[in-house]
Amino acid sequence: MAVLPIKVLGDAVLRQKAKRVSQVDGSIQRLVEDMIDTMRDVGGVGLAAPQVGVPLRVVVISIPEGEVITLINPEIVKRSGERRLTEGCLSVPGYWAEVTRSLSVTAKGRDLQGRQVRIKAEDDLLAQALEHELDHIDGVLYIDHLENLDELRKTVSEEEESAEL
Repeated sequence: MAVLPIKVLGDAVLRQKAKRVSQVDGSIQRLVEDMIDTMRDVGGVGLAAPQVGVPLRVVVISIPEGEVITLINPEIVKRSGERRLTEGCLSVPGYWAEVTRSLSVTAKGRDLQGRQVRIKAEDDLLAQALEHELDHIDGVLYIDHLENLDELRKTVSEEEESAEL
C-alpha cells in the first residue's frame, strides 16, 4: 500500500473520460488500497482514480462514521432535487465554491468482489461525494459547474485566519 501523488488542475488525465474496468484483479485491488491510503493521508472524503493519474472508472468514498465505499464502473442511475453546497477538491487545492448538487442520488457499480451494488443517498455528504467523484471519472471538475471562475474563493488557512483576528 502506498500514498500516491494527487494530480492537480492542468493535468490532462483529469479531463479525460476514464476507461471501464474489464476485470477486477489484483492490480485493481492494489489501486483501491493505494487510493484509500492516499485519501486518508490527505483527509479527503473521496477520490477517483484519475486524481492519482489512473484513467479508470474507480472511486472510493469515506464519510465520517461510515465504511469506505468502493465503486468500480459506477454510474448515477437516478437523481432528484437541488441544493447549494460548499465544495472543494483535492485536485483544485486552495479553493472552494458554492455549487448546485442533487438532493437525492442513486448510483450503481461493482464492489471489489465484482458484485453489483446500488447506493442511495439523500441530502447528505454521501450524495454530494457520489456526484463529485463520478464527475471525475467523466473528466468533469466541480469548477465546471460554476457560471464563471469569479465564483471561486481562496481557502483561508488557520494561520491566515488567526492573523486576521
